[in-house]
Amino acid sequence: MWIGLFDSGLGGLAISKAVIDRLPLYDFLYLGDTKRVPYGSRSQETIHEFVSDALTFLFEHDCQLVILACNTASAEALRKSQQEYLPRNYPDRRILGVVIPTAESVFDGPQTSRVGVLATTSTVESNAYPREISLRGPNVEVIQEPAPLLVPLIENDGLKYVAPVLEDYLEPLKSANVEAVVLGCTHYCLIKDEVRRRIDCRVISQDEIIPEKLAVYLRRHPEIDAKLSKLGRRRYVVTDCTASYSKLAKRLAGDEVELERVVLR
Repeated sequence: MWIGLFDSGLGGLAISKAVIDRLPLYDFLYLGDTKRVPYGSRSQETIHEFVSDALTFLFEHDCQLVILACNTASAEALRKSQQEYLPRNYPDRRILGVVIPTAESVFDGPQTSRVGVLATTSTVESNAYPREISLRGPNVEVIQEPAPLLVPLIENDGLKYVAPVLEDYLEPLKSANVEAVVLGCTHYCLIKDEVRRRIDCRVISQDEIIPEKLAVYLRRHPEIDAKLSKLGRRRYVVTDCTASYSKLAKRLAGDEVELERVVLR
């Protein structure tokens, strides 16, 4: 059986590449819902509906474990998917998110009292990061900054326009003297170097932490690992495909990536 990776668009390919590099023997199926990206401004009900569609596709295509490599989906739909969708539809499968392991990583480095979170509007409004960080460090102050323009710029080949927009989003975090910044969107992996050039603190990028977190999870759950096939297969599917999407996919995940268009039920 495969490991599924789901994102609202193509930003998750950066995490996908990092995960595959860490676990090259496993079979991976990536699904990007490019037809309905971005999720960041959607309602919780709509996001859960979209995530359920994606999960059904991935489980029907022989995925044993699905990683919601999308912060908005993880923040808004992970718990409901685990507590309601799985028991009703696929009780023997598993779903993981990226918010909890990212929150954990805040405490893997130097002691931090003020943490900045750069994320989509929906992820910020969910308060998922303040909640998960506070559970692990009640005295840590979390300063969130919604960045609604970044995903559309990244998805639409607009990186040359990112600098002034990013500078504006980072200003409140600089003013708050944060000691670490969480990039709370998988798409932001592509601009992590830009962020690091513009703010003098630790920057937590998910492509650098999720692969090892997954490896640890599989070691701790040998009963799941035993079900996963290890033939080194990769498949990349999207709900819409354009020339610009193909160009971005190759930049994020390598020249070998070929996108296949699929229809979700």
